[in-house]
Amino acid sequence: MKALRPPAVPLIVNDPYMSVWSMADRLTDDDSRHWTGQPQPLCGLIRIDGQCWRFAGGSLDYIGLDLPAMRQTGLTVAPTRTIYQMEAGGIQLSLTFLTAALPHDLDMLARPITWLDMQVQASDGQAHAVELYLDVTGHWVVDNPAQKAIWGRHRLETRDLLWLGSLEQPLLAKSGDDLRIDWGYLYMTSLQDAAGALGDSSSLRRAFVEAGALPQRDSTEMPRSIDSRPPHPAMAWAWSAPIDERLAGWQVMLAYDDGFSVEYMHRKLRPYWRRQGRGAADLIALSLAQWPEIKAACAAYDEELMADLRAVGGEAYAQLAALAFRQCLGAHKLVADIDGRPLFFSKENFSNGCMATVDVSYPSSPFFLLFNPDLLEAMLRPILDYAESPRWRFGFAPHDIGRYPLANGQVYGGGEESEFKQMPVEECGNMLIMLTALCKTRGDCDLARRYWSTLSTWAQYLLDNGLDPAHQLCTDDFAGHLAHNCNLSIKALVAIAAYAWLCEQLDLPAEAREIRSRAEEMARDWLQMADDGDHYRLTFDRPGSWSCKYNLVWDRLLNLDLFPSELGKKEIAHYKAMQGPYGLPLDLRSSYAKLDWIVWAACLADKPEDFQSFIAPLYKWLNETESRVPLTDWFYTDSGLQVGMQARSVVGGVYIKMLYTKSVHRKCLGRRRIFD
Repeated sequence: MKALRPPAVPLIVNDPYMSVWSMADRLTDDDSRHWTGQPQPLCGLIRIDGQCWRFAGGSLDYIGLDLPAMRQTGLTVAPTRTIYQMEAGGIQLSLTFLTAALPHDLDMLARPITWLDMQVQASDGQAHAVELYLDVTGHWVVDNPAQKAIWGRHRLETRDLLWLGSLEQPLLAKSGDDLRIDWGYLYMTSLQDAAGALGDSSSLRRAFVEAGALPQRDSTEMPRSIDSRPPHPAMAWAWSAPIDERLAGWQVMLAYDDGFSVEYMHRKLRPYWRRQGRGAADLIALSLAQWPEIKAACAAYDEELMADLRAVGGEAYAQLAALAFRQCLGAHKLVADIDGRPLFFSKENFSNGCMATVDVSYPSSPFFLLFNPDLLEAMLRPILDYAESPRWRFGFAPHDIGRYPLANGQVYGGGEESEFKQMPVEECGNMLIMLTALCKTRGDCDLARRYWSTLSTWAQYLLDNGLDPAHQLCTDDFAGHLAHNCNLSIKALVAIAAYAWLCEQLDLPAEAREIRSRAEEMARDWLQMADDGDHYRLTFDRPGSWSCKYNLVWDRLLNLDLFPSELGKKEIAHYKAMQGPYGLPLDLRSSYAKLDWIVWAACLADKPEDFQSFIAPLYKWLNETESRVPLTDWFYTDSGLQVGMQARSVVGGVYIKMLYTKSVHRKCLGRRRIFD
């Protein structure tokens, strides 16, 4: 199989603001960028016997440094690590970006830290004098180049700690989509003894190129505007050592302390790692001390998870899932409520910036059901509490809770004021399905019991409106309003059957029998209304149409058995004939597709070879798309080009295949924290 060439490579992905990617074939082809595409440069240089090469960042010709790039010989994207292999001048360099994004360990997951592990050894049998250099610029701490940055250093025990921050520090001052963080502080330190310096990027880089060392004094010319042209404010580290065939290594830590992360119902909330009063110095000192265990734990985790992914879905599926792993987690922020309870807020990246969007949580939910149901609860509770408040006066579920990072009430469509552009059947179905899946995974229904009145209201809404939905939006809102939507109807009916199961678990046998009977009757009606011969329709009133019935996967996953197995078999046979070069379109109206829904549809297949027939075009798309962005979930299946949206959490939906293998699911749920 061809080695994966990702559309974009995750480097430092902690949350929606700390999210840095390489959007090029090689790490030296371009500067690293925030997921929005704005530059957030990371510059890496290496001197070998006095000659200098680049190993991270684009050309430096614009400041008069015409440096060749090391030859990139390998790239591996694993769930928690990205590993580059490079060589030049008789030296091999392995550069690993490691983020301990371990969903089973909330304390570790919440740490806003990424390690850069640089391992060097001679490849020609000779000894060499080697110096390494790494810097980050003020772009990382401002939203736009017109803002100014400040910098400084702290002494942490026996170690220097460099920092950058914006001058204004506008804490949670705005919300929106195409934004970067401009409050808090970015910290950078070395695990080994090294030289650090603060100054302008041009001077720091030129000093290293010419002498293999940094200036002895930090620049005091601040605050300094980022602007669009160099020099930029930067912080840098440099290391040196004689190198032979033995492996030598250096590690640098990057940490971002935002102080407060989100506003939730007009209360500013701390990041989860701060809930016990820890500050940046505590976080960094603890992580430095634990580096050997963190490195070993992440390597073991990646190895085991990749083996499970290959066993369940094959090599192409494993590569896709690995690329989606940090993106899914990094589109959320884990914070602590006033009582210390975790709340996990998603950001609807390059869609509309909405926060805790229900129909974004729904496609990502398989990831959290697989790895840590507590995170799914932390996503659902804010929606449930909001729906039970006097502010939400509708008999259906909300769409969102605000626009990131301000969770102060729904902003989509009619918000709290009207039913304009609401998604009533969609969001009611999503919430009931996710709550049922959460209860089944945990083996208890305490959360459903706590919000039973609200869940019952939503179930009644689906009973009244779910079989033949009116003219309304579904999660695929980019396709516009649609009446009589067959796939949306499946979601409603599965959600009703799920509610019947909840009734049974909560000792309401009469209600369980009645609701289940009604769900079965509606399913029989659906089969007649949607039948179009060798497949089922897009809408009940449109013969000759078709659509991807991705919502059907939950009928089997939840063991509801509402629809006959023949439905899935018939749909799979039809989908195989409808595929484009890069995957299965959403329906007959356009060649565009949704990445998550393709994998869900593929899970309807009974035969492994049929599942692979849907994954193979996706792997081809990953390698060939000209849209160099963090995974888009909305693209054209004929050209492979992005339609819109990128870096969203919904790509966690590709993990749904893992839920079908119960032994793997049990193992994932049984993982323990690194440090108890």
